[in-house]
Amino acid sequence: MKRLLSAAALFVGVAFSTQAEAACGKVSISDMNWASATLMAHVDAFILRHGYGCETEIVPGDTMPTGTSMVEKGEPDVAPEFWVNNFKEALAKGVAEKRLNVLGDALSDGGEEGFWVPEYLVKKDPSLATIEGVKNNVKMFKHPEDPDMSAFMTCPAGWGCQVTNSNLYRALKLEEAGFDLVDPGSGAALAGSIAKSYEREQPWFGYYWAPTGVLGKYKMVKVDFGVTDKQHFEACLTQEVCEDPKPSMYPSSPVKTVVVQSFVERVPDGAAYLSKRSYSNDLMNGLLAWVDDNQADGETAAVHFLTTHADVWQGWVPSDVAAKVKTAIANL
Repeated sequence: MKRLLSAAALFVGVAFSTQAEAACGKVSISDMNWASATLMAHVDAFILRHGYGCETEIVPGDTMPTGTSMVEKGEPDVAPEFWVNNFKEALAKGVAEKRLNVLGDALSDGGEEGFWVPEYLVKKDPSLATIEGVKNNVKMFKHPEDPDMSAFMTCPAGWGCQVTNSNLYRALKLEEAGFDLVDPGSGAALAGSIAKSYEREQPWFGYYWAPTGVLGKYKMVKVDFGVTDKQHFEACLTQEVCEDPKPSMYPSSPVKTVVVQSFVERVPDGAAYLSKRSYSNDLMNGLLAWVDDNQADGETAAVHFLTTHADVWQGWVPSDVAAKVKTAIANL
């Protein structure tokens, strides 16, 4: 009898889940291939699946190709962490044409980007906190493949910041100073280059962003260019064609959750959740440090967050949805 009751309960549960998933349908979520975006993607997948009955699928992506695909093909459905400055004009066009919808702040504090050097270098020579000081000491920043050259580590190909960094490379006259623009190949390789230099207390100069576990673990100093011109930054430096680039610090970056318009129309409750879902930088830095320390994948990181920060995520969803998600967590 107990086996029959258990089987019946299981059947009812499966039937309910199947009906709910049919009502919501398939939802594709982009994993943007950096740690915070991966964590967000898996949290969203878990909540949309167990709380809203969606059939979720996580797909690989990067800012430029994902944004372009969402505009032109209507997929994926969700980009959980979208740095809009790197796709500004195309995003505005997609919204105007009612192909895309910006639901809310993925990071409530916005994102922080810039060129960095290790703190231990600045302690020895405070001038290295400025771009002129870095350029005056170009020879200390050895190229990873050629010790006779100097390196500025930029973004991997496909990242939106690669365009901005290339323009800043010209604006700051880094080539004339003796720096080679080095593509690390991947986000992991970029982080690894910081870790390797830091552990050996060697010079390092390049691009990075926050919130990240890397900048939480390794103390870095943002290099000061002496000017922040948001208008020029957005109008020229973020564009593939920037004929006369001028120096400017990265302004604080709006980081949004972007979805295709059809998702909003098809899954309005899920869209309401995503419009409320937002992480502070302090929270995300702590989560990413945990991810690094435990070598956790996205699914493990999502479960860790959902288990240890129920007070946060329960504020993003109605009580009945929260109950379903908590049950799913308990049954893991």
